[in-house]
Amino acid sequence: LDLISTPSFSAAGQLEDITDWAKSLPYFASLSPAHVKTGTYKGRIYGLPFSADSSVLIWNKKLFKQAGLDPEKGPTNWAEIEADAEKVNALGGDIKGFYFSGNCGGCNIFTFTPLIWASGGDILSEDGSKATLDSPQLRGAIDLYRSMVKKDLVPSGAQTDTGANFFAAFAAGNIGISPSGAFAIGALNTQYPNVDYGVTFLPGKDGGWSSFAGGDNFVVTKGTKKLAVVKEFLDFAYSLEGQTLLAKYGSLPVRGDIAKEALKDLDPRYQIAAEAMAKGRTPYTVVFNDLINSANGPWTQMVNEVFFGDDVDGAISNAQETMQSIIDQAPQK
Repeated sequence: LDLISTPSFSAAGQLEDITDWAKSLPYFASLSPAHVKTGTYKGRIYGLPFSADSSVLIWNKKLFKQAGLDPEKGPTNWAEIEADAEKVNALGGDIKGFYFSGNCGGCNIFTFTPLIWASGGDILSEDGSKATLDSPQLRGAIDLYRSMVKKDLVPSGAQTDTGANFFAAFAAGNIGISPSGAFAIGALNTQYPNVDYGVTFLPGKDGGWSSFAGGDNFVVTKGTKKLAVVKEFLDFAYSLEGQTLLAKYGSLPVRGDIAKEALKDLDPRYQIAAEAMAKGRTPYTVVFNDLINSANGPWTQMVNEVFFGDDVDGAISNAQETMQSIIDQAPQK
């Protein structure tokens, strides 16, 4: 079950309470904190981490070198993102400095929100009961994107991109910098081996970094009788052999204590993604899809307007009000 959906299924009473078993695991404290948090409802655990992905920042080393930048050094703050993007953009032709999917709520919760988190802000309270959109950190991150759009560092097609080019734009080889996910490492290596790229963390305004922890939780449907088999399966999945096997086929390890060992035979860039995963965050709410993923929801509507429109204040205010209304009307918070 997608970890973002675990709170709503837990609140609806559709999952087995696995608290006692979960806490008996000797490595419980090493399991992905974001997954465990979304798997917890009213102090009880209904989901445990199974697969994982993290959001990261990727850059094209070839274009960096051509632009006179250090191809081995990715941006470490917002000013560097914009400055590096400008230099790459100056190469001209069909080369652009930066790309993001401007009309995709899911894409931007995954890659834009970490910029806010890394700067000390958030879009929801810790328990998901309050929308906290209107903050200096959100407005600062918006200003960064708007500035790059205004300077024509971003392809015009980004404005209407609902996610179709979230990965493909960078993979084409003419984008300098793009927020993405750990999945891009395997996809670039296998499908676009000629793209020379680097992976780094999504930074805060003045440094630091954060990441969105994505992936799936392992849950047990209410009334399941074969709990022994379920536990046996998860014991294997959490073993070094299981974590290594999952990593081989695209999932970041969800056990932090053995992550490096599980990834040791894979591309070393996965280690950066795994470190991002360990500090990753996931907004906690029982109405995630209504707030964030819905094409007509407040988050998607807001991000497109604040990045490309004329009424930033109105867009933030409307989104804040609508998000809070959706939260307040939810059957259970």
